[in-house]
Amino acid sequence: MKGEKHTGAADPAETRRGGFRPSIVFFLLFFCLLLKTVPPASAAEISEVTVRLANNEIHVSTLLKPDSRIIDDMNGGITKEFVFYIDLFRIWNVWPDEFILGTKVVRILRSNQIKREYVASSFYGNVHLEKRFKDLDSMVGWAFSIQELKLANVRELEQGTYFVKVTVESRIKKLPPVVGYLLFFVPEKELSIYRNSPAFTITTKGQ
Repeated sequence: MKGEKHTGAADPAETRRGGFRPSIVFFLLFFCLLLKTVPPASAAEISEVTVRLANNEIHVSTLLKPDSRIIDDMNGGITKEFVFYIDLFRIWNVWPDEFILGTKVVRILRSNQIKREYVASSFYGNVHLEKRFKDLDSMVGWAFSIQELKLANVRELEQGTYFVKVTVESRIKKLPPVVGYLLFFVPEKELSIYRNSPAFTITTKGQ
């Protein structure tokens, strides 16, 4: 029609009907990430922290109970690192609890559903151990359990009341290639939980 000028801009109505909307793609990616990062109804937890005094040593046992998201990620081929921080505190009536000493155990879990490979690596001090398993449940059961870890010598501690705090943090070590390209902004640390043992008393050195 005479007098009309074509500016080259798309008609908003046409864009709504069938044009490409990059914002929709970004929204869908964000929504998928949100669904992945929302905590499941049954979250991972440290189900127990037990302390045993024997032969002048403090022995600690603990167990991490995974949630369905951890299992699903492992089934999807995601390599994960779990760090167990095991710390000894002394309780004071007036002052804050005093940190005495601590150690850590690192467990790295890798699975390949196509090759049916399940490999777990453990790092504790200078000790490096690698174990292979026939199935995911066996690997998870071993990796998430720490039994009779020697934490401290009683003869080196003062009389008082103590407790052990276990903190577990998990990180994604490696994503499958396709997932890695799409979710490059996934946070490195995805889990951080802790639990304290019951308090126990050290009455004399060398008990």
